[in-house]
Amino acid sequence: MRVGRVQTFHCDGGWRPWTFVRVETEDGLVGWGECTDNKNPYGIAGCVRDFEDLLIGQDPRHIERLYWDMLRRARQNLGGVSHKAMAGIELALWDIKAKALGVPVYELFGGPLRDRVRLYWSHCGTTRALHGGLLGTPPIRTLDDVAALGREVVRRGFTALKTNIVIPGDPASVYFPGFGRGPNTTDGVLTVEIQRAIERLIGTFRDAVGPDVGLALDLNYNFRTEGALRVARLLEPFDMQWMEYDNWDPRALLQIKQATATRIASCESLVTTRQYRPFFELEAMDVAIIDVPWNGFAEAVRIGHMAETYEIAIAPHNYYSHLADLHSAHLCAVLPNVRIMEIDIDDVPWKADLVTRPPEIRDGHVLIPTGAGWGADIDEQVLREHPWPAPA
Repeated sequence: MRVGRVQTFHCDGGWRPWTFVRVETEDGLVGWGECTDNKNPYGIAGCVRDFEDLLIGQDPRHIERLYWDMLRRARQNLGGVSHKAMAGIELALWDIKAKALGVPVYELFGGPLRDRVRLYWSHCGTTRALHGGLLGTPPIRTLDDVAALGREVVRRGFTALKTNIVIPGDPASVYFPGFGRGPNTTDGVLTVEIQRAIERLIGTFRDAVGPDVGLALDLNYNFRTEGALRVARLLEPFDMQWMEYDNWDPRALLQIKQATATRIASCESLVTTRQYRPFFELEAMDVAIIDVPWNGFAEAVRIGHMAETYEIAIAPHNYYSHLADLHSAHLCAVLPNVRIMEIDIDDVPWKADLVTRPPEIRDGHVLIPTGAGWGADIDEQVLREHPWPAPA
């Protein structure tokens, strides 16, 4: 068995591209991996091409050797688009190997510890505020609309949700200072107005869903340490599932964790055990977020086991297509320290059609897939029908 072809595809995900790697063997066996990064999709596709000469003609089942062949070429660029390209290729290679053996990928990593994983509804309110017109979802004009969304989450069987700093209005908005333009967008300063907006938003969600549903607020990189700490303390009365905050400085993150009763989740942007290690050594977070499409499967498993040695739970970073949902479900199947799994519920209508067998969700849990490989393939006809960029 030899690699005959390596391709990258971008699919229209509505407001962002989904990026897939397709590896085909000379005898026609196809493996798929997702490595979506909506900030640098062309960069990732270019990096996949840069690795192509290391793959063509090689046995796709020699995954660890091929990964290190790519790593030696890219090791001066730890992280970034090169590692995401490597991850997409590696995920496709695991798909091929598992299909050749007729087993799910998780069977190659010791078999499943569980048959289902609890989910949280991610970007709850965020997507409706930013893209509700595209999706036809109810608007977020008032706090009553926020409360209605919280009740919808419970009614549909979910026991946890995560939101961003959603500002109801007509139109609604989401406070993303770190992603804006113009003066003050990089200052990371927490204002009194934003504190009050957070308090109203989370208080409304808590009243709507009751005391037993997990609530999470994602701050991304949007505040400096001092501001994030003030938000964490503000959230303490709401008994949060966690406050999610990204910071490249493990000691700064530890400062926040030690100064608040609010649980801290972090590290979604890190790749490789080398980047996670200083955060684990300081035990700087309560929950470690691991991105499978950015790390690849074997490295994500290694990171998860490293977290376990520090008694830290993990949760996949997962806001992509259903193929990535399957990647994350396989990760949750093989790790002993899984807290919960992220998934986007509000999404484009062709999301389910894009894979040959969408993940099965019951009672707020995703069932671990049982088919060979990842348990589903990309439907190439649907992929062709939704190119990115979408035609004008």
